[in-house]
Amino acid sequence: MNVWVVAASVLVATFTVLTVRVASQWEQVVILRLGKYQRTAGPGVFVTVPFIDHVALRADSRVQLTGFGAEEALTADMVPVNVNAIVFWMVWNAEKACMEVEDYYDSVALASQTTLRDAIGRNAITDLISRRVRLDEELKAAIAEKVEPWGISVLSVEIRDVVIPRSLQEAMSAEARAERERDAQIVLAEVESDIAAMLHEASDIYRDDECAFKLRQMHLLNQGVKGAGGTLVVPSAYTQGFTDQAAGEPLRSR
Repeated sequence: MNVWVVAASVLVATFTVLTVRVASQWEQVVILRLGKYQRTAGPGVFVTVPFIDHVALRADSRVQLTGFGAEEALTADMVPVNVNAIVFWMVWNAEKACMEVEDYYDSVALASQTTLRDAIGRNAITDLISRRVRLDEELKAAIAEKVEPWGISVLSVEIRDVVIPRSLQEAMSAEARAERERDAQIVLAEVESDIAAMLHEASDIYRDDECAFKLRQMHLLNQGVKGAGGTLVVPSAYTQGFTDQAAGEPLRSR
């Protein structure tokens, strides 16, 4: 009797091991029955038929991060560059990820790499450096179009680094420096033009008002002496015009 009990226990344990399985919260389990797609199970406990059902894939439905790059890729203006980027993606349909592609991890990486090389070849070096946000969106759309039939969704793509030859770096730095100097010269010319216009306007005012002109002269002399730490001595003849004008004002008012 004990032998039969032990045998039954072994059979039950074996059957349980072969039939009862557990999928994690983030897993989608693709089950084939006699070689054909039967269902997608998980998360939690699920049952399979021994020797008939086969677990073909345990797909991770969490967000995945894949790094990819292109070395010595030529831009549209024939500049060799090294570009590194990352893509965030996730499996939304485990059945397609199992049936439509052999290894979806490697396939996403290779599809991203070829798309990046194509984007580099269609853009000039200045676009790669200064328009990364636009390129990120273009890469995302292009990669998503390739991997969507595999049941994969692309969340975002980010270009991390663009490495250009040192000689070109020096040339671009010199060009940027020359551009800044040119802008500074333009601003200086505009300021000088404004100053000349104001001086011309001031000369017209001083030409019509001799008293204002003399006051301006005295102010400039005073500022110069204060800066030098000296004493300003004004000849009486220099101020004669002010006294004559002051004396003439009451007469004219009468």
